[in-house]
Amino acid sequence: MDHYAEFRLLPDTEFSANHLMNALFATLHRTLVELGSTDIGVSFPALGAQPTGVGERLRLHGSESALRPCIDAGWFKSIRDHASRSEIRPVPENVRHVQVRRVQPLGGSDLRRLRRRLMARSGCSQEQAAQRIPASAAERLTLPFLSLRSASTGQMYRLFIEQKSVAQPVGGAFNSYGISKTATVPYFD
Repeated sequence: MDHYAEFRLLPDTEFSANHLMNALFATLHRTLVELGSTDIGVSFPALGAQPTGVGERLRLHGSESALRPCIDAGWFKSIRDHASRSEIRPVPENVRHVQVRRVQPLGGSDLRRLRRRLMARSGCSQEQAAQRIPASAAERLTLPFLSLRSASTGQMYRLFIEQKSVAQPVGGAFNSYGISKTATVPYFD
């Protein structure tokens, strides 16, 4: 993770920053899938500036050789009227590190699974399981998120993002969203 490229949303009167970031990130995600990349991570330097969004900046992190095919793939052309892109640059000295990961809330299907498990273990009825594990047990996250559309089902979903500082950098693979459960990326202003 010695290089990065940064994307900044431009002011737009027609589209909100959240809408544009969703489009930028969805296009990046499709590109990372096509490239089969596991060595490009993302960070959101302006995370927390808005209550529901991830901000107006997106950074890609990796080696120069990992970032070059992603930057040259042409995916940015579809949104270049709404965002600017830096060249690939070396990461500054003495940076902090953050872990950027996906957080999935406990939802309806999770509650149904927990209720079935409770019924199998304790022999209680469906009504009793629903009383013991009420619908109010579903999590309501207040984390920033991106709204994306599933390519396979066409359904919209929220990709909740948690970005937290860590004491030491950790290597590892990144998924097709550029996030990881363990690996870290450099963080700087």
